[in-house]
Amino acid sequence: MAEESLLSVEKLSKYFPIGGGMFAKPKAWVKAVEGVSFNVRKQENFGVVGESGCGKTTMGRMILNLIEPTTGRIVFDGTDITPLSRSRMKPFRRHIQTIFQDPYSSLDPRMKVASIVAEPLRGLGGYDRLQRRRIVAELIAKVGLGRADLDKFPHEFSGGQRQRIGIARALCVRPKLIVADEPVSALDVSIQAQVLNLLDDLKAEFNLSYLFISHDIGVVEHMCDRVAVMYLGRIVEIAGIEAFRRNPLHPYTEALRNAVPAPDPRHRIKPYAMKGDVPDPISPPPGCAFHPRCDYAFEKCSVERPRLKSVESGHDVACWYNDGRGLVMD
Repeated sequence: MAEESLLSVEKLSKYFPIGGGMFAKPKAWVKAVEGVSFNVRKQENFGVVGESGCGKTTMGRMILNLIEPTTGRIVFDGTDITPLSRSRMKPFRRHIQTIFQDPYSSLDPRMKVASIVAEPLRGLGGYDRLQRRRIVAELIAKVGLGRADLDKFPHEFSGGQRQRIGIARALCVRPKLIVADEPVSALDVSIQAQVLNLLDDLKAEFNLSYLFISHDIGVVEHMCDRVAVMYLGRIVEIAGIEAFRRNPLHPYTEALRNAVPAPDPRHRIKPYAMKGDVPDPISPPPGCAFHPRCDYAFEKCSVERPRLKSVESGHDVACWYNDGRGLVMD
């Protein structure tokens, strides 16, 4: 795998105001994403996993330049795209595409498949109608649909077929990076496997990198080379997939891993049920945000917030009490 970075996210934050108005100051701020940093290498699958509401989708939308960050930088292929206006961002749209979570609402019900898939080509310009039709027909075949499907409307397809159409639309401009935001969560389990295998095949053929956003650890383990774990807007652990499977260092990662049912009933997992609920992002707890739900927390956890630090090669964690073994990090 190439080690060269394709995407670098540096101290990215997004705060949303609560209350206030045109002339009044906000009453409070929701810190949806706070101080997130990571990189995605060329031809790598990088996963971001966490509970609903942890800020994964907001982070993905900032990377796509759909919402403006409060602070931080996004560097794509050597260019800082954070300050770019809509017109200056247009050339980069070719290289960064997305697959949406909902295969029903993400497709215009009034457009035929050929028009839906060709829409990015029309937006970027430089292709005539026959060229667009040829490109779309080739992509529809690659995602497992037929030429006859080009003249159908979205309501004539199943959920899995609609997501294939969404994948073809993302690929039609030959991107370098695809932000896949929960791309299979709305599909049946059997269809999920087909779509994931399709994405894996297309990655090799198109030399793609994926930023895979999901709450499903099984999906992330199947697809990704490295994983970042998010909790309440912050990354608490980054690890290669083998370390993520065998040696999770943050108690939150451990809890997520243990929540996955074991396929073999003879394989016993140490029970570790998280107590309480996710804290209010408007007024998060002091220190480590996870400490009210953590069985390993001690006094320092409630006072001082741990920083993301490297504890071994390629494995970073933000935790004062590492892996429940009493290893206190400096």
